[in-house]
Amino acid sequence: MKKTGAALARHALEQLGVTHTFGIPGVHNTELYDELNASEQIQPVLVAHECGAAFMADAVSRTGNSIGTLAIVPAAGVTHAASGIGEAGLDGIPMLIISGGIHSESGRRYQLHDIDQHALLKPIVKASFRILRHAEVIPTFYEAYRIATSGEPGPVFIELPYNIGNFLGDVDGLLEYQAESDTGTAPEVAAVRRAAQLLVDAGQPGLFVGWGAVDVQPQLIELAELLGAPVCTTLQGLSAFPANHPLHTGMGFGAYAVPAAENAFARCDCLLAIGTRFSEIPTGSYSMPVPEQLIHVDINPQVFNANYPANVTLAGDARQVIPALLAEVRALQPTPRSSVLPEQIARDKAAYLQSWLQHDSKGRVNPAHFCQELRRQLADDAILVADDGNHTFLLAELMPIHVGRGFISPSDFNAMGYCVPATIGAKLANPDRQVVGIVGDGALRMTGLETVTASSLELGVPLFVFNDGELSQIAQAQEVPYNRKTCTVLKPLNIAALAEATGAAFVRIDGNEDCATGIAEALRLASNNQPVLVDVQIDYSKRTRFTEGVVKATLKRFTPRDKVRVIGRALWRRVTG
Repeated sequence: MKKTGAALARHALEQLGVTHTFGIPGVHNTELYDELNASEQIQPVLVAHECGAAFMADAVSRTGNSIGTLAIVPAAGVTHAASGIGEAGLDGIPMLIISGGIHSESGRRYQLHDIDQHALLKPIVKASFRILRHAEVIPTFYEAYRIATSGEPGPVFIELPYNIGNFLGDVDGLLEYQAESDTGTAPEVAAVRRAAQLLVDAGQPGLFVGWGAVDVQPQLIELAELLGAPVCTTLQGLSAFPANHPLHTGMGFGAYAVPAAENAFARCDCLLAIGTRFSEIPTGSYSMPVPEQLIHVDINPQVFNANYPANVTLAGDARQVIPALLAEVRALQPTPRSSVLPEQIARDKAAYLQSWLQHDSKGRVNPAHFCQELRRQLADDAILVADDGNHTFLLAELMPIHVGRGFISPSDFNAMGYCVPATIGAKLANPDRQVVGIVGDGALRMTGLETVTASSLELGVPLFVFNDGELSQIAQAQEVPYNRKTCTVLKPLNIAALAEATGAAFVRIDGNEDCATGIAEALRLASNNQPVLVDVQIDYSKRTRFTEGVVKATLKRFTPRDKVRVIGRALWRRVTG
């Protein structure tokens, strides 16, 4: 039969269960968009910018049941989307990237959008394909999906040249997708038993969990309770363990973590780390005091011993490894240990929260007060989307997350501009759940125009803008050593006008007394299928434990000469201004 490459691509995407594509049409993919428009299963979403498209696709993969998929033009579409592709690449998030391509048989050079897209994307994708025959289209899409979703997930790029996508070609038939049984590799029995013995023999074991553990919450809870072990998470893995569990402590442990985590892990002599690379952010710039007895579980064996040496390594998916480990621990220790940690953790959490609530925010919104009120009004299974900035770490310390995949944010790639488009993607993937975004006023400037995408899709998403007039995380990093804020003070943005321009509702929260009614009004307006921009006049005068701890940890790593230079300059500028 004769089919266009676009028709074959549509068939493959439908077979793979894709529900949405994100992007902007161009001359190289007009046929593909026509096919997507005719699909009863797939909704092509027009975005304001391809960067937003990639963040939307990322959020679909993180929170939904289908793979996030881009349908973009070559060259500029690819470079615009690269930030979101890189975020997915470093964070281990599956994604399909479908780009048009130049005519592969024209014989002409310097065609429109003629660049080597594969070389450009090589560092941030798991694999890339250029289709040169119609018969390759469907098998390539299936192979790309298999690579994107197997092992450590990640983005995969497919280039569909103009003459393949838009023109007719011969194929034998429409191949149906046959899902492979993903049994994975069973963990080594001897290593699992060794790990279990170390945990049971430890005086005070602890758990450190990342995104790779997000789907094994019930097993983690039972394991922690058996061992009497405190549990902390990475930033990306904030939702991997419920914050309302008595053994939950917060993000990371050490001097950069909240007191509940620092104190609960003070005597930790055996650490079980699951689904984490021990990267810079969750380890407090590598200041985490990891004990010598380290058991490391990860689907990617290349992460083992990269930053901290491990006694036992268990390569595999946490969904297989943790049940096996739990069974061994249960056999060695069938009843839970008695522990005073839950009471200590509860006291430390309450005291830390109180220190924030008592902070004088001088008429502006106290972050802890806001988070307490938002948590009170949100459903337990709500999805919270954060951007990159000072608010990210405020949420990590002050906003309890109760369900797996209930919190998403940029992590290792750390791209600003994530929140607004990712909130859209998460809502499309979860239309029956509350989805709210929290974005800094700096990040809003990057992708805030995607609010018009939310309006056009009639998505009820409240977007709380933490508005303080600065790029606060970097401004705070400049303040101590430099006593000046270069290029981090922002001209005031009229958020009410942005809301009107993009078809969103608008709410303003000026102080603590406005939080309850302002949040309630934002949620009410969003329930009418309309995005809401909420101008939150936030107070950032109190620093997070994370910020204070990382500054100290970074300074400690300096050479003596550099320490003297940095401290001397800071003191001098404090005196001279």
